Amino acid sequence: MSQQYPGDTATITTPAGDASTQKYEEARAAASRAMSTISIPTEQPLRTPPAAAAEPDVDPDLLSYRGFKLGAAFFGWLIAISMSVLLMAAVAAAALGTAEILDYTTSDAKAQPGAASLTAAGVTIFMLTLAFYIGGYVAGRLARFDGGRQGFGVWMIALLVGALAGGAGWVLDSQYGLVDEINWPNVALADNTLLLGGIAAAATLLTLTLLAAIVGGKSGRRYHDRIDQLL
Repeated sequence: MSQQYPGDTATITTPAGDASTQKYEEARAAASRAMSTISIPTEQPLRTPPAAAAEPDVDPDLLSYRGFKLGAAFFGWLIAISMSVLLMAAVAAAALGTAEILDYTTSDAKAQPGAASLTAAGVTIFMLTLAFYIGGYVAGRLARFDGGRQGFGVWMIALLVGALAGGAGWVLDSQYGLVDEINWPNVALADNTLLLGGIAAAATLLTLTLLAAIVGGKSGRRYHDRIDQLL
């Protein structure tokens, strides 16, 4: 049996008596007519995902100024040493004036050697930490880039100069016995206590001055970052 569907040029022939096949063919013809009526407007192009933002090009000449700069670190070290001397001198003068006002004598310090030693060590470490922060800041301002590296360079130069000075002092002491001629203050503390306290103070001093120099270098760089944002 043949059946002609309106609107469809195709003639579907199905065997008589096969109802399931006939229904399937009718559904298929209806789906074909529905698909033929669907059209996509040409004035609305398909949406495409936005392209990834391209990384900004960096001027090669600008990259040559990055990295560790020995000159900036050296002058930062000079500033750190100068500030150490000035701050320690100011603290010594303030301590002397306070001792005169409070009538604090050497005998009073000897009566409490632990408190006096801790106070002196704490003040010294704080002043040196502040001095290295200033030195790192100056190095970061001078180099413009990589302030943290410049601050680390300030600390490394100070460490190397200190090691060289200590080695030279050890050689001179072995030759001329200079340490034996120094009139050391008599501190009423055990040798083990002084040794452990000295090691702890040295470790604290190295750690804090390193962190202060790096933070100071990064702070010095922020000055140039603010200017770059305005340009």
